Amino acid sequence: MIPVRGFVGDTVAVLGLGRSGLTAARALRAGGAEVVAWDDGAKGREAAEAEGFALRDLTRAGAFDGIACLVTSPGIPHLYPAPHPAIRAAWDAGVAVDNDIGLFFRSLGHEGEAPRVVAITGSNGKSTTAALLHHVLIRAHKRAHLAGNIGRGVLDLDPLGEADIVVLELSSYQTDLARSLTPDIGVFTNLSSDHLDRHAGHGGYFAAKRRLFAEGGPERAVIGVDEDEGRYLANQLSEATGDPRVIRVATGRIEAPGWQVTVRKGWLAETRMGRQVASVDLRDVPGLPGRHNHQNACCAWGAARALGLGPRDIEAGLRSYPGLPHRSQRIAERGGVVFVNDSKATNVDAAAQALQAFKDIRWICGGLMKEGGLDALRPHLGRVAKAYVIGREAEGFALALGPGIEAEVCTDMATAVARAAAEARPGETVLLAPAAASFDQYDSFEARGQDFAERVAALDD
Repeated sequence: MIPVRGFVGDTVAVLGLGRSGLTAARALRAGGAEVVAWDDGAKGREAAEAEGFALRDLTRAGAFDGIACLVTSPGIPHLYPAPHPAIRAAWDAGVAVDNDIGLFFRSLGHEGEAPRVVAITGSNGKSTTAALLHHVLIRAHKRAHLAGNIGRGVLDLDPLGEADIVVLELSSYQTDLARSLTPDIGVFTNLSSDHLDRHAGHGGYFAAKRRLFAEGGPERAVIGVDEDEGRYLANQLSEATGDPRVIRVATGRIEAPGWQVTVRKGWLAETRMGRQVASVDLRDVPGLPGRHNHQNACCAWGAARALGLGPRDIEAGLRSYPGLPHRSQRIAERGGVVFVNDSKATNVDAAAQALQAFKDIRWICGGLMKEGGLDALRPHLGRVAKAYVIGREAEGFALALGPGIEAEVCTDMATAVARAAAEARPGETVLLAPAAASFDQYDSFEARGQDFAERVAALDD
């Protein structure tokens, strides 16, 4: 555990007692702080009490008397659509609000040299990029750790030294609030509309991502420039033409000069000042299927190069990468039909990338639709032989797909898998890429993907 520094003898409040909240409470106590804790749910309060933390209802009058800081969990709204009452009370009391990511960065370097930190954010692909970079580093015999929104809670890591490299996946909820953001390398994968209610629109969502670079000032930035926001960010971070501190990543040509990692027709190429210095054929890499995973590979390549790894070591890591569960995960092949679990495709842009990765698709989709509708999927529906729609709003989702695609309302996963498997022909892919949130039927996208995998496994019975 990393003890949180700067609060010896102070009382710090922790709001939200899930994984990150309880870990933050433990790390604060390890650093010498007195901790009071609160969760709106009885289960979280009971867990804190069981570890000896004092409870205090942070929504009551006077709750912040004597409090030095409020640490809140990422799932708790701190501004939009409305601040949690305890956060509003902290504002009124003049108490600083932070999260575990901010505590992590403020606590680095207090005992010996600080590790190098790579922080990865973006709309889609950040989990794969983080896991892939971590895998590449481990295979190259580096002391690497995966944490943040993936792997271990960031404060749950063992004490770190200068030989360590921490790979952090950070969501917009985490970057939006952290008071300290000082990574050595920042990575921005891409941007698409997501979490708009939490950030009051697309601009607020981008602003939350941008804080990692504007507030943190990383020594080097790896920026996906397929969207205008990425081009803007890369331009903002460049001090001169071809600034080597910015590595641009794209799934196509880049007009701006400088350090670039691009992928075209499955070939990754690294270019510096107009000269190609490395290339890799990604088309036969089993753990990275499709254009979106090729972009993830580019981002991981850029970060690994910024850390000083050579092309051969990185290529070896790419080729041995097994892939992440629920992200373009090939789980079975039966009678020439491949079954792929991409339950993490919880928004339209992620689902569109999944559809581009395969041909002749039997598509399992549906769930809680997000703002913006399904229009972005239409250019890719020609790859879909038929859609099998799940979710409580399955009929509405099927109608939103439009008349150009055959869609069957299945409602539940068992029916969808059975129908898709029965109708699929050799050479086709049964793809779960929902383009929607899972919370109408499941606790998480992981639970949804696991249900899909179990239904596919049961086809043998």
